[in-house]
Amino acid sequence: MVRSDVDVLIAGGGFAGLTLATALRQALGPGFAVAVADPALGANHTADERASAIVAAARRLFDTIGVWQRVEAEAQPILDMVVTDSKLTDAVRPVFLTFAGEIEPGEPFAHMVENRLLVDALAAKAAELGVDLRAAAVSLQGSSSPRVDDGGVQACLSDGDVLSARLLVAADGARSAIRSASGITTYGWEYEQAAIVTTVAHERDHHGRAEEHFLPAGPFAVLPLKGRRSSIVWTETKSEAERIMALPDSAFHAELEGRFKLHLGFLNVVGRRRCHPVGFFVARAFIADRIALVGDAAHVIHPIAGQGLNMGLKDVAALAEVVVDAVRLGLDPGLESVLERYQRWRRFDTMAMGVATDGLNRLFSNRSDVLRSVRDIGLGLVDRIPNLKHLFIREAAGLVGELPKLLRGEVL
Repeated sequence: MVRSDVDVLIAGGGFAGLTLATALRQALGPGFAVAVADPALGANHTADERASAIVAAARRLFDTIGVWQRVEAEAQPILDMVVTDSKLTDAVRPVFLTFAGEIEPGEPFAHMVENRLLVDALAAKAAELGVDLRAAAVSLQGSSSPRVDDGGVQACLSDGDVLSARLLVAADGARSAIRSASGITTYGWEYEQAAIVTTVAHERDHHGRAEEHFLPAGPFAVLPLKGRRSSIVWTETKSEAERIMALPDSAFHAELEGRFKLHLGFLNVVGRRRCHPVGFFVARAFIADRIALVGDAAHVIHPIAGQGLNMGLKDVAALAEVVVDAVRLGLDPGLESVLERYQRWRRFDTMAMGVATDGLNRLFSNRSDVLRSVRDIGLGLVDRIPNLKHLFIREAAGLVGELPKLLRGEVL
């Protein structure tokens, strides 16, 4: 067993963990020791066919830490977005709301990026900066709670090493072992919905247009990728999703085509089908003794607005700024007063977004003709009021509220 000390240990090597490690190391230099531990580190990510919407604020973050340049050529800007509301059997899908894709001249409000490309770019950048990348899982000395003392928190890695860190960051996902071991409970619920995700190729060019079709079971989102391809996020009731996932390829294609339609020509499913439960939960605290939660470890929201990943990156930007400010003042980054600043910054915004997405889902995912009329009138009004539409675009781009420096494109 090898014992070593670091300033910050991050459990989880996904978007949130690697972004935080890169931002801290870049701002504080080689004298500040950062380690990331995740069994998936060093693995081949080419099998991850998923793609994510990176909003403008998150793109500014990646640009500032020197990662965006590595994926920009393969990132598809969303240049236009349309919102429809109809029943599955309707012959016509009237468009109630459209968004131009730019928040500033030459700056789209979002890009679609394949996950494997961005994770690989983040891992490469972190390694270049000297982040200690460990292909191992984090446990907490085999106990039910972290071992914390005045100097730090101790964690045991699955490779046998023991690390003592001044701050432990849980970026280990919705089923966070660190959160559970810290005694932090969550509140929320699962929806009677599931999201089917896949990738399709189509005959005609999408021209950077994203589409959100609100159907009674839930939203059917078409998100443009490089080339004549689109990522599909298709929400159904749990029972219907199970039925669709069990279909043979030809029948699955027919179900997909009935929702996608043929405005982009013939379709071909080129990605694996995946199905994920849909829920909403928030941790009752984002911090514990020398521990901070970020990303899915802190919150999971409905995918209706495509903001889950970007909310996690807001956590990262806020925590990075809080830690950097503290260290530059000569403070311990794991102090309760330091972490409280992070919690105050992120809790309200997280709850507001969670409530908003929950409300949108309840408003749109139903079969009520009365609610349909109300929401369609609302969408039409937004479409006809330029200032209100501009506010919606900036909200979708992650540029509303008290933004951390990295989300404004400023260095720490």
